[in-house]
Amino acid sequence: MRLSLLAPALLLGSLPVLAQVSAPTAEPKQPVSFDLSGIDKTADPCTDFYQYACGNWKKNNPIPADQTRWGRFNELAERNNYLLYQQLKTAADSPKTPLAKKYGDFFAACMDKPLADKLGYTPLDAQFKTIAAFNDPKKFATFAGMMEDKYAQGFFFGFGSDQDQKDASKVIGEVDQAGLALPDRDYYLQNDERMTKIREQYLEHMKKMFALIGDTPEQAATEAKAVLAVETALAQGSMSRVARRNPNNLYHIMTIAQLQDLTPGFDWKVYLAAKKESALPSLNVATPDFFKSMNMQLAGENLAALKSYMRWHVLHRYAANLDESIATENFNFFGATLTGQKEQTPRWKRCTSMTDRALGEAVGQDWVKQYFPPSSKDSMEKLVDALDKSLGEDIKGLDWMSDATKAEAQKKLDAFRRKIGYPENWRDYSKLETKRNDLVGNLARSAAFTDRRDLDKIGKPVDEREWLMTPPTVNAYYNPAQNDINFPAGILQPPFFDAKIDPAVNFGGIGVVIGHEMTHGFDDEGSQFDAQGNVRSWWTDEDRKKFEARTDCEVKEYDGFEVAPGQNLNGKLTLGENTADNGGLRIAYAALMSVLAQQGGDAASKQVDGYTPQQRYFIGFAQVWCENTREATARLRAKTDPHSSGQWRVNGSVQNFEEFGKAFGCRKGQPMVPVNACRVW
Repeated sequence: MRLSLLAPALLLGSLPVLAQVSAPTAEPKQPVSFDLSGIDKTADPCTDFYQYACGNWKKNNPIPADQTRWGRFNELAERNNYLLYQQLKTAADSPKTPLAKKYGDFFAACMDKPLADKLGYTPLDAQFKTIAAFNDPKKFATFAGMMEDKYAQGFFFGFGSDQDQKDASKVIGEVDQAGLALPDRDYYLQNDERMTKIREQYLEHMKKMFALIGDTPEQAATEAKAVLAVETALAQGSMSRVARRNPNNLYHIMTIAQLQDLTPGFDWKVYLAAKKESALPSLNVATPDFFKSMNMQLAGENLAALKSYMRWHVLHRYAANLDESIATENFNFFGATLTGQKEQTPRWKRCTSMTDRALGEAVGQDWVKQYFPPSSKDSMEKLVDALDKSLGEDIKGLDWMSDATKAEAQKKLDAFRRKIGYPENWRDYSKLETKRNDLVGNLARSAAFTDRRDLDKIGKPVDEREWLMTPPTVNAYYNPAQNDINFPAGILQPPFFDAKIDPAVNFGGIGVVIGHEMTHGFDDEGSQFDAQGNVRSWWTDEDRKKFEARTDCEVKEYDGFEVAPGQNLNGKLTLGENTADNGGLRIAYAALMSVLAQQGGDAASKQVDGYTPQQRYFIGFAQVWCENTREATARLRAKTDPHSSGQWRVNGSVQNFEEFGKAFGCRKGQPMVPVNACRVW
């Protein structure tokens, strides 16, 4: 499932145990939608609008030690997480319903640090012993199927369901690349000084981790070296993130026999039988070159290296949830080294997020009752109506697109499904068992539950009502295969939406969010899907060339934006999000102007706090993206994240929109009003 998100994901025993673990000391404040104190009036908005709108906020909001970056999204997510924590703690202490007991027990098991420290790595003993007994690489498919069935532990690749991109009414099976512990293939393949050093640090980290589970120093060094060699080979066969933006690169329907020919060292019939999918006649092989690389690793028959690789991936998967020595070493590399995070995130935050990920729609049922009134959903529906109309008018007014393509674009817009707040039908968790004293077991059972639920979709009609985010999430997404826009309850509050504030700020906040997700349907990737969610060319050849010329302008523009010394954005990786930011800003502005015109009188010129509605719109938009980011995280995100940093999401968008210059009286040629701007939608 390939989604277009608004923002990168925010990653985050007995009853008396809960009181023994550090807990939040105070409820985080509700963020405000228009922060006058955050504005830096010493900055010139025409030179650096981001500094003008966010300068004082950045100065007054340093990154907390347990965070890799800190922005307005984090402010709201922190508050939502706190409210969720209160709900989970109550469920752990005195559950009122069977469902609350289920997620309360999961949370309690996670919070039981004394038990985790007592158990050490023994919760993984059964898997380690199973791996130790494995002795024939030719039977790896049998072994892999058994490990997935018994422990929900996969190796090398991922197997799941997805919509058939040539027939979006069908759900098919799919295999795709996986198997790397570092954030991206570039971390294995690039040989610059920084990446070389990270690989050296990764080796040292693995040595320490293997030693913590009983290896001698010599054994640990041998195992670490073997793991890096296997993962590097897999990275060499992995498709880049930029290449994966083209859906055609990820579509290769093969019969099981054809897949078997591609990977003769892996018995797919045996594996699929273990996954209870032996009747599957064909599937999509998203990345054939990767499976060739996987086959080479199996054909090499280096049993010791294969077992080291498997031991590592079991340990790495659960490391953050084992005893303090292992969890700390895991944080030291994957937190401190890779992202620059200063301190481990408090356990209550980690356990709250973990429970939300595992049982999100169980937790969410109770959360929305308290924090998402029907009035919020009604307001959102009206905003979506306004943005829908605005995007339709934008399409009609494009001077570079033919009438034939405009008609197809309007069909797609008319077919948009909208999901607001939470699902119509809640997910059934009755088959998922949770235990109050078995965190690792809970995680494995949750993974198995999710895996089975996913595979059971194959061959069945697409569930158009399904949600892929939990209700408290501070994010939004567009799903091209279902042609729907999705706005969880968690984001529908300040700083994004406030029923008590003027429409200019709301349109600059949640209005741009809505427009952003709508524009994803027409970005470089989404534009390849038609109204039904099929990958199909619905453009004339000439219009597609004009579209690509305009997106090329954005690629070159964002390639020039620096996020850390010597580290620029990747304009191709971030193209979809940049297109959505630019388009969302335009269509939300047009929707606001329409609303103000309907209000009549001085609505379009009346100042609030010394700012016109137009100025408040742009400031409201910019302040959503105020953030501070650690340098290591900025560098990591430039390699892996399709979203630009907050500074360039703001400045990159406003410098391409002539109405910004008018609102702030800027002169043509100033940094925020360049002579040659980019525009797609």
